[in-house]
Amino acid sequence: METWQKQLQESITTPGKLTRRFGVDPRPLEEVVEQYPMRVPTYYLGLIKEVGDPIWKQAVPDTLELEDSVCVADPLEEENQSPVPNLVHRYPDRVLFLVSSECAMYCRFCTRKRKVGGEDMKVTGETIDAGIDYIRQHPEIRDVIVSGGDPLLLSDEKLDSILGRLRAIPHVQILRIGTRVPVVLPMRITSTLVRVLRKHHPLFLNTHFNHPDEITEQSSKACARLADAGIPLGNQTVLMRGINDDPEIMKLLMQKLLTIRVRPYYIYQADLVQGTDHFRTSVEEGLEVIRGLRGHTSGMAVPAFVIDAPGGGGKIPLLPNYLQSLGSEVILKNYLGETYSYVNAASKAEKELIKKVVNEKG
Repeated sequence: METWQKQLQESITTPGKLTRRFGVDPRPLEEVVEQYPMRVPTYYLGLIKEVGDPIWKQAVPDTLELEDSVCVADPLEEENQSPVPNLVHRYPDRVLFLVSSECAMYCRFCTRKRKVGGEDMKVTGETIDAGIDYIRQHPEIRDVIVSGGDPLLLSDEKLDSILGRLRAIPHVQILRIGTRVPVVLPMRITSTLVRVLRKHHPLFLNTHFNHPDEITEQSSKACARLADAGIPLGNQTVLMRGINDDPEIMKLLMQKLLTIRVRPYYIYQADLVQGTDHFRTSVEEGLEVIRGLRGHTSGMAVPAFVIDAPGGGGKIPLLPNYLQSLGSEVILKNYLGETYSYVNAASKAEKELIKKVVNEKG
């Protein structure tokens, strides 16, 4: 079997290589690749059924990437929330720690499109040391999300070292890894890698399936190896036009994820990232997708639908309007649009006021 390193070496990195396989004129795409790098592993390329299908759209550059007028390079203002290079401290008790500048595939919708795979993202021994020192000096940090780029592109030894140094910090309770490797390069999930990861429990791993066609025999085996090692798996999906903006497609994806022991975690409204505007759906369409999940399939298959707020405001959950009115009687609407009522309890403050009045009268 071909090694993951060999797969990576043989990845398609220029549009010209698409011509032989798909008969596509690469010339319009060359300008795109000059600005936003391209890398498609041969494994993932093999999942494409036809030009323009959901797998193609995620992997292959598009001239629409150069036509943005609304989006910006860093909509989440990660750079403004980075006290040291490659570390984002947005929430009180957790940080995002970027330890790799490369990905197995440069997804066309990437939220760090501005720098991943390019010269603007430099990960060195010094930046990793600075990140670990920052975490060590801030005892409020209990949760570290190790990301990049993709941390699983690091060697087993380097990853083991980083995780070990983080695990040695007394106040760090949880380690999380964010990776798309099980989806685009599943052969990277080797038995040796799994042995490294299981040394650092409690460790969680969030991956990134966006379409049911990405759940294959190979990606299923990769997730099984991780799950068998006691690593809880979650999935973060980006809602994208022409890929998964159909409620039935999304339901199938969520159901298939559960069969490979991956728990749906988030569906993201697409970020306002420069070069990705053609992927964005309306928020109303996202809410319609959630309506197609809630009540129509297991609650375990219904992730939170969120907008990662522009300006660094963090993740804000969105729900269809199930709550119609709130008072002594709560009016609710279920997934079928049927109306129900629930007799509300008095709040703690109301109960205390009643008790006070009774005592004064008594």
